[in-house]
Amino acid sequence: MADPTPAEVQQFIADGLPCQLLQVEGDGRHFFATIVSVEFEGLSRVRRHQRVYQALGERMREQIHALSMKTLTPAEHAATPAAAGHHHH
Repeated sequence: MADPTPAEVQQFIADGLPCQLLQVEGDGRHFFATIVSVEFEGLSRVRRHQRVYQALGERMREQIHALSMKTLTPAEHAATPAAAGHHHH
């Protein structure tokens, strides 16, 4: 099986997980995904990652170790300025 492109990885995730924001970068070997989903509400980081792996399913079993991700809820994403500084309420 050919290595998936970042666009394909993005499509796989989008198919299995409703995302407010989804960005995937990569070179075919290593991928970095930024995923903002309401599904992550109330989940620990580990559970969020499991949820993404679940969305990817069998399609990326071989590549999954090469996927780094940042998982955020919409609220967390809104509260994170580009230069992740201190939170102000």
